[in-house]
Amino acid sequence: MQMKKTALALALALAAGWGLPAAQATVIGTMTRAQPVTEARIATLGETERAAWRAYLERSRALMERDKATLAAERASGTAPPEAQARLHGDSGMPLKQPAAWYASAEARHVADNIVSFQTPAGGWGKNVNRTGHLRQKGEHYAPIDDDPSGGVIVATKGWNYVGTIDNDATTTELAFLARVQAALPGAPGAVYRQAFERGVNYLLDAQYPNGGFPQVYPLQGGYHDAITFNDNAFAQVADLLAMVAARGGDYAFVPPELAARAGAAHGRAIKVLVASQIRVDGQLTGWCQQHDALTLAPVGARNFEPVALSSSETSRLLRLLMEQPRPSPEAVAAIDAAAAWLKRVAVRDVGWTTKGENGRFLEARPGAGPMWARMYDIATMKPIFGDRDGTIHTDVNELSKERRDGYGWYGNGPASALAAYDKWSKKR
Repeated sequence: MQMKKTALALALALAAGWGLPAAQATVIGTMTRAQPVTEARIATLGETERAAWRAYLERSRALMERDKATLAAERASGTAPPEAQARLHGDSGMPLKQPAAWYASAEARHVADNIVSFQTPAGGWGKNVNRTGHLRQKGEHYAPIDDDPSGGVIVATKGWNYVGTIDNDATTTELAFLARVQAALPGAPGAVYRQAFERGVNYLLDAQYPNGGFPQVYPLQGGYHDAITFNDNAFAQVADLLAMVAARGGDYAFVPPELAARAGAAHGRAIKVLVASQIRVDGQLTGWCQQHDALTLAPVGARNFEPVALSSSETSRLLRLLMEQPRPSPEAVAAIDAAAAWLKRVAVRDVGWTTKGENGRFLEARPGAGPMWARMYDIATMKPIFGDRDGTIHTDVNELSKERRDGYGWYGNGPASALAAYDKWSKKR
């Protein structure tokens, strides 16, 4: 009863204005940048780990140099590079739920040809590209120019960002689409797509860290991009794809057994690092941050408005990933139970996340509403926190600049479906 009274009091306080009373609304800190993977940091690891990490870093650098050298050679031949493809706002042009026959159509093959043409020498793809567009021309950049204006990292080479990434569904969607098209084109007509697919899977295997994690961008770009990226379900989508490749069923039946075996092993390592990185608070397992340090597995921040925090959205997707495992280990079962318990614990009620006219989105009192979840929670207090473009961390979402209030999913009800799936899973168990 006391908890309900407290929640209602909070809701009424919110209703009084743009947030908590002035004495309570506060900036509690500023962003701390995530650290890249470097030789100096690798040198601090145990002797048994250092060799694998050094080899990984050397391979990453070699692949980036090859990507750059290949593009430079094309441009040195006298070909004037055309404008990079426009960034996409909307559909990617790679639908995955069309009837099987559609993937043999000229329309689908054009999309697949676009995918093949923009595959980097390392084997990955950039993000936010409309694949219904033109095929890559000689000398054209592999990815839309993206200098990360959102304030996350200063890169060594301007204009070389996200050239090979799992962010925003990139690479995993291209691979799934190629698999659909090749299945509709058995024999020689589908060979080029099967070859590109195998190169793409090998790219993901190259990108996997020695501990099983995946960076957001590969070859490594530095900054927060080097962190193990659970954000926006990037890690989960890679793990799902590797599981399908390993199973060699349906669209993936063509995968060579050796590649399938490597994908299966990589999937197993991914699940292990996922379980190992779950955040403990006062000895209790909780959920996950949007990203975790590649070397230490500690939770880390990303963009200016993405501080170190427990994330309900990412935890929900990772909970589903673990529940999908046919034979979860005792450690994975404990992780599942703990993540579900944490999501139940931090559910928010009696408030609504709404939009009203020119004021944009804001939190308001709505007695009886819920449950819903804040995107981020302070690890120490389990209270919702919110980041602004200037790197400040707030306890009141209504204090944020309008651009950030409107431009990020600070609240949602997605965890409800994950918890419903958990209830079914636990009964079957």
